[in-house]
Amino acid sequence: METTFDYLRQFGPLLAERILETYPPLQSTKDPVALSLAGLLRKPLPAQAVAITGTAKYLRNAKAARIVAECGAGKTFMALGTIHVLSEGRPTTTLVMCPSHITHKWAREVLLTVPQARTFLIEDMRNGGDPSKQHGVCEVKLSKGKTIYEGRRLSLAEMRRIGRKEWRKKFSGPTFFIAGKDKAKLSYFWDHAYLTPKSGPNLGGVVNPDSGAPILDSEMEKLTRLDFRDKVKVSETLTGPKGGTTKFSALWKADRTRIQRMAPIEYIGRYMGGWFDFAIADELHQLAGDTDQGNGLGVLGRAAQRLIALTGTLMGGYADDLFNIFYRMEPRAMVREGFAYGGQGRRDFQEQYGVLETVEKIEDSDNACSRATKKTVRVLRKPGASPLLFGKFLMNTTAFLALEDISDNLPRYDESVISVDMDGALQQAYERLEEDIRAAMQEHRGNKSLMSILLNTLLLYPDHPYDFEEIWARAFDPQIKEVERFLVATPENLSREALYAKERALIADIKEELRQGRRCQVYATYTGEKDVTHRLETVLQREGIRVAVLRSSVPTDKREDWYERQLKAGTDVVICHPKLVETGLDLLAFPTLYFYETGYSLHTLRQASRRSWRIGQ
Repeated sequence: METTFDYLRQFGPLLAERILETYPPLQSTKDPVALSLAGLLRKPLPAQAVAITGTAKYLRNAKAARIVAECGAGKTFMALGTIHVLSEGRPTTTLVMCPSHITHKWAREVLLTVPQARTFLIEDMRNGGDPSKQHGVCEVKLSKGKTIYEGRRLSLAEMRRIGRKEWRKKFSGPTFFIAGKDKAKLSYFWDHAYLTPKSGPNLGGVVNPDSGAPILDSEMEKLTRLDFRDKVKVSETLTGPKGGTTKFSALWKADRTRIQRMAPIEYIGRYMGGWFDFAIADELHQLAGDTDQGNGLGVLGRAAQRLIALTGTLMGGYADDLFNIFYRMEPRAMVREGFAYGGQGRRDFQEQYGVLETVEKIEDSDNACSRATKKTVRVLRKPGASPLLFGKFLMNTTAFLALEDISDNLPRYDESVISVDMDGALQQAYERLEEDIRAAMQEHRGNKSLMSILLNTLLLYPDHPYDFEEIWARAFDPQIKEVERFLVATPENLSREALYAKERALIADIKEELRQGRRCQVYATYTGEKDVTHRLETVLQREGIRVAVLRSSVPTDKREDWYERQLKAGTDVVICHPKLVETGLDLLAFPTLYFYETGYSLHTLRQASRRSWRIGQ
């Protein structure tokens, strides 16, 4: 044996046996599955039944669990099945937070899966509002395979007043409350809060409403109304007299002249702790940031007795992608491992379980009477994660399921790269543009704005080689101590009417797929001023292909209906940015997917690539 691969080929089965002996699974394929699964309205596949039973076993003694399964493997079904097993026929309440464009899909899945279930959509929490739209907490039911608003209407305040025990008396079956994570975070508009003295020593300045004292900046200078022109929240920490207690003083307030509302997820976190039996966080990878949506994951943990999180792409390549997720789902485990919440803890986590690159730059300089060495050190995070991360945080808390585990009846899935050489004129213009940008980068080393220009311009130009203007960048001039603009390049504008090699290859491939009766979905990432999706729409229409473009202006909760309308209209090809369909949507009617441009996000790439290869359960 010469390599690790040779060793694994020979001893792989023995190693697998030893691992199972050392770390026996909570639920193996040989163990019986939960008998109550037979009571579901839809039958789980064998691998799903194993995952459901194992997750339910774990949650009997734990607060939170994760189900990580490939897109289309039935994560929604498995979460509902787990709750059904744990409920054991008792009335339960479940809070679901998911992307806004699939709230109705979630409601439909619940009604088709869980017997005697009732579903409510949490639309908002506000005064007034457009009477033509739904507000508050609205019940939805199934009618001809679609969800419609029908039944009870109430508010989160009413639910709080009713209380958990009374709700169970009124609703004897399982109830599900579904909130779109984009809507759930929407709160009031805010405005600055300060008082303006009419006389006295603070005349012309502003004072804190809580203390009556003037508001000072970091240099202990008094602020004026002009300093509050920027829409940036300002706050102070006040200390009581004679060294008393300190308190936070927010110098902002709700703007009563605009929409009067409160973020539903904030209300639940403040006033409905422990009200729900279960909570489900869908698309967990989108809740990893320090954002209002990410903080919503922590709210789910406080509001419910048990938390189930679902995702198809847990990591984006960096170990610290998981830091916030672990802290919001298993804070005690993170504290036990010695990680503090915040930036320092995140860096420590990346250092222990990820990859860091240290770059030292040493420069010699002559002082007046001596030589000196100047050293700068930069620490950069790099892609990669330690296997210890799996053993410490994931192996005991997460059920993993691959689509191959349940794909016996799925058609074959193929991925291929079609390489296309640029046309002669485009190739020459591209090389000249690249040479100009490279020359500018060599002249202005370390200029990050130039790096962005290099990346975006050279990726876009082959797909949209016209309507370009002069490209300018900015750099600091140490002689005059000012930032100056400088010309980077002047791209050559080619013909808008020409059909380029990459477009011809796409058209030829699409025509062959359509000849075989396969509709096509095309992804492009440049949709701004130089809109590649519009360009593709134009060239495909010239070839007589029925094409439609999904824009971000289509509301998230209307995109499923939008696709249905396109199918009824006879559309053969749909073009859009992959982010618009990366989660939740089933594109079973478009079995061929093209990434005309890929973008940078691994999450988006992996999610969007599996929109049409799904079990359709």
